[in-house]
Amino acid sequence: MKSLSQQVVSMKPSGIRRFFDLAQTMENVVSLGVGEPDFITPWNVREASYAALEQGYTAYSANAGLLELRQEIASYMTDRFGATYDPATELIVTTGASQALDIAFRALLNPGDEVIVVEPAFVSYGPLIELAGGTVVPVACRPENGFRLNRDDVEAAITERTKAMLLCFPSNPTGATMTGEELTEIAELATKHDLWVVSDEIYAELSYDEPFTSFATLHDMRERTIVVNGFSKAFAMTGWRLGFTCAPEVVTREMLKVHQYGMMCAPTLVQFGGLEALRSRDQHVPKMVKSYRQRRNYFIQALNDAGLPTHVPGGAFYAFPSIRHTGLTSEEFAERLLLEERVAVVPGNAFGASGEGFVRASYATSVEQLQEAIRRIDRFMKQFEVTTTTTDSQR
Repeated sequence: MKSLSQQVVSMKPSGIRRFFDLAQTMENVVSLGVGEPDFITPWNVREASYAALEQGYTAYSANAGLLELRQEIASYMTDRFGATYDPATELIVTTGASQALDIAFRALLNPGDEVIVVEPAFVSYGPLIELAGGTVVPVACRPENGFRLNRDDVEAAITERTKAMLLCFPSNPTGATMTGEELTEIAELATKHDLWVVSDEIYAELSYDEPFTSFATLHDMRERTIVVNGFSKAFAMTGWRLGFTCAPEVVTREMLKVHQYGMMCAPTLVQFGGLEALRSRDQHVPKMVKSYRQRRNYFIQALNDAGLPTHVPGGAFYAFPSIRHTGLTSEEFAERLLLEERVAVVPGNAFGASGEGFVRASYATSVEQLQEAIRRIDRFMKQFEVTTTTTDSQR
């Protein structure tokens, strides 16, 4: 039998899913592993999808998505972020933000093109770039800088083969955010070196301490930026798998080709749900964002009190505490915490080498579950306090 694709065979399974799947086989686990809202999709959104089914909207939509939905997305981008797009030629409705990233990289990259990826980074970024023939060039964000991106670090990584930069702020897994002024410094590099920018803005609505800036709204960035966004996080629609791209026509046209052949279109019933979600966003999104902010404030303080130094994330719904002082690797810490205390977190190295020494814990779960997790984490961390005391007394 002939061999399989070496590109795929050499690819590691998701580090997030490995711990989540292990936790699923155990009882009494508090899972802080998967980044998924604990809110149920609002009823009116579900009802809109039911109504579309009852009315017989079961055929394909246009490849780019329902025009009505694209028009609503265009209005949303303008009203919420000040970004203007033509719904007929510059928007594509996708099956989740991950598929949006996939078609973006396939449309942009030739074999050997380099893409600067800001780390720690979401686990899908590297594999999607490599499947499109690109080469990942990681640039680490430092914890002492609140995991913000440093301009000099980015410029040092740029070569003549660099084609694009991939950004995600607010960040998964760190929750870090960047101001418009800080992003402008990165934008200047994109202009200087003639780079495309893929801006994953899936957590745009979940910015707690400062206004969110869409990268495409920065000076001269609209024509070289592909904005990726979706409904999963802020609209509590993870299982619906609905996302979108906003980009200049010259690249949207090419992305649409990939989308046509690989996906045809996003599910029609799901698109009707997305349409209602956007139209009613002011009813639901602010309430969810307020709840996440309250949970963040509690959880970050509680982790620090438990002996896990954690910076305050400005967005998303993740804490990224340091576990370096325990003497354990990220995987050892996560595995022991799961086996000994039944708390599931994700080892930081799942998000790239720069994530080693940290773990990711999602606070997108109930306050009661967070409180129980903290009780268990606090109990788990006491063994390291004893070890430290003993070691110091022996010196």
